[in-house]
Amino acid sequence: MLSNALLRLGASAARHPWRVIAAWLVAATLAVLAAIAFGGRTADSMTAPGLDSQRAAELIERAGTGQEGMTAQVVVTPLDGGATFFDNGSARTALARLQTEVKRLPHVLGTSDPAGALAARGDTAVRGGLVSADGRIAVVRVQYPDQSRLSAEDLHALVGLGDRLRAELPLRIEMGGSLFYAFSDPNGGVSELIGLLAAAAILFLAFGSLVAAALPIGMAVFGLTIGVATMTVLAGVTDVPTFAPVLGSMVGLGVGIDYALFVLARHREYLAGGLDPHEAAGRAVATAGRPVVFAGGVVVVSILGLAVANVPFMTVGGFAVSIVVLTMVVASVTLLPAFLGAAGARLARAGRIGRALQSRRLGRLARRRDAVAGAAPATGWRRWIGHVSRHPALYAIGAAGLLLTATLPVLGLRVGLPDDGSQPQSRTERRAYDLVAEGFGPGTNGPLVIAADPAGDPGVLDRLVATVAADPGIASVAPARIDRATGIATLVVFPTTSPQDKATADTITRLRTGVLPTAIGHGPARAHVGGAAASLSDVGQRTSQRLPVLVAAVLAMSFLLLMLVFRSVLVPLKAVLLNLLSIGAAYGIMVAVFQWGWGGALIGLEATVPIVSFIPMFLFAILFGLSMDYEVFLLSRVREEYLRTGDNGTAIVEGISGTARIITSAALIMVAVFLSFAVAEDPSTKMFGLGLATAIFIDATVVRMVLVPATMTLLGRTNWWLPRWLDRMLPRGPVGTDGTDGTDADADATGEAPRPRLADR
Repeated sequence: MLSNALLRLGASAARHPWRVIAAWLVAATLAVLAAIAFGGRTADSMTAPGLDSQRAAELIERAGTGQEGMTAQVVVTPLDGGATFFDNGSARTALARLQTEVKRLPHVLGTSDPAGALAARGDTAVRGGLVSADGRIAVVRVQYPDQSRLSAEDLHALVGLGDRLRAELPLRIEMGGSLFYAFSDPNGGVSELIGLLAAAAILFLAFGSLVAAALPIGMAVFGLTIGVATMTVLAGVTDVPTFAPVLGSMVGLGVGIDYALFVLARHREYLAGGLDPHEAAGRAVATAGRPVVFAGGVVVVSILGLAVANVPFMTVGGFAVSIVVLTMVVASVTLLPAFLGAAGARLARAGRIGRALQSRRLGRLARRRDAVAGAAPATGWRRWIGHVSRHPALYAIGAAGLLLTATLPVLGLRVGLPDDGSQPQSRTERRAYDLVAEGFGPGTNGPLVIAADPAGDPGVLDRLVATVAADPGIASVAPARIDRATGIATLVVFPTTSPQDKATADTITRLRTGVLPTAIGHGPARAHVGGAAASLSDVGQRTSQRLPVLVAAVLAMSFLLLMLVFRSVLVPLKAVLLNLLSIGAAYGIMVAVFQWGWGGALIGLEATVPIVSFIPMFLFAILFGLSMDYEVFLLSRVREEYLRTGDNGTAIVEGISGTARIITSAALIMVAVFLSFAVAEDPSTKMFGLGLATAIFIDATVVRMVLVPATMTLLGRTNWWLPRWLDRMLPRGPVGTDGTDGTDADADATGEAPRPRLADR
């Protein structure tokens, strides 16, 4: 059975710690070397089968007009604020030199020619978006081949050229474009460091020992190294989205340190009981390690459920993140007991600093360490749970009302993708975005690309240009580019609104449902709307449509697993409903912060932005998996007390107060790790960090410490009701443990002392 296997695994790792640590060092080294030799760069392919934007991309690729490659834009304006290109020959000469220098860069296929347009003094410069109407802002569009032929060196070359020319030319030079989006280095490293330092501080306060605090951190670093390196190798085989490493680091650090905390707390308990370090490590893995395996498996399965969206980059991203989580689970039951065995009896006592804390006013915080390490439940928590249990209806209604109120902003949720306008002013991409919007209108930052196959109808293209240009949501249409071999034409269309504006999505829908069908008629010709803005709009609609499917699948899976573990119908039903409340509240807070701007300045958000289209689905999968951790840890202890006493009220008070300390400490670590990512520059990273931190905080406080005791008190003995016919149908053993119904074994998940029968097996 699982318990015995984990017992042997943990004890063996503790007896031979240096062999296990050496094996993990070798594995980490091989993973890093493989990433260097065979790894690839992350890449965002915001497409999905069957979408209109995907059909447009396929036509553009067939045509070979150059629109399928990557682009950059160099936005320039004279340093002399009163001058214009038309009356300043030196500025025009400087622009021509800049164009020439950019064309010479490696892999550049060509650039636009605003200097030539200025010399001709024609209207094409304005219509094509090359020079602003007042002549003060020019855009040099740089065309590159597709991403597979490029690397970060191409971005560095362009940025380096800009830095050099700023010192030599009388121009203000700013840059942006898809080249920056693809190859800018993510700034998650600082966030990871902040998260590790915050977790280390919490662990030290919990355990009062530098050695005890260092072990979970060391395990998490090992697991993260192997997980992210494996993700890099995966990127050499398929397109791994750019957010995957950051999200993997965020979730990996959170669950890795969280899982290590439960195992380490149980190990210290056994040491305090007089067991030798090897046996204590084995028993800690056999008891606390079992729910770690269960909870980690649920997180992995939930994340893999993203495949129901039928959006390839989400499926691959979920798979990549699940690799990191799985690595952390394996490290928790192999590497961590090796660390415990190597540390020996030193973990049984607090360090010198920890003892000093106990003798000062901070001693109260240090004494909480004992509760986390498995000592008797604190009387403060017992009093609080008892108080809630005496007024269950009041607290149930109040807490549910609070969470429902926090959920209300979800009604105004708008999905999209934050553009460069949401970047901080310190970034050149943001300054380029603002210059383009100022000179040409906000829609120039998110052009649409219409791909048309006339299919032998010579008049289609003229009708298409005329009808598209007449649409009120379109500011201008650039001259069509036609591939002679295929006859396929591409039109670059500039909306009147910014890429993240809802009106832009409405314009895309109007083009597809009314404008293009009117221009094409009933003949064989076809036209599709593509470009980054259209692709992101399509992906947002696809994920919104598939989100209910994912929710239903995850809820059903969670309900069945909890029913198998706790042999109850109402306990899992209550669990999934309360989890929905906490996740809904987290969504509502995200809308209030990112769409409405409430408190956005606290996390460095400089402008309101829509919620990234794929984040709600990702958050649901991850959060529902993580919430199962606390559900199992807490309810297992309550179930154990109920079986021991037969009294529902006593079981609730003793079970929840007995796990409150360790759940609060574990949640505090996760919140600290996730919040460290909420201050990153990238808005998507901010959303992941704030959403995860908010949901975990709500789950570990309002839900676990208020709603759970209140609702379980109201339900009374019916908490554990299970129809006999269903009890006979449900399997025993595999989900529980060791041939029991799952209740006793899962009680060991709480970090509390196991019953002698379980400890002696």
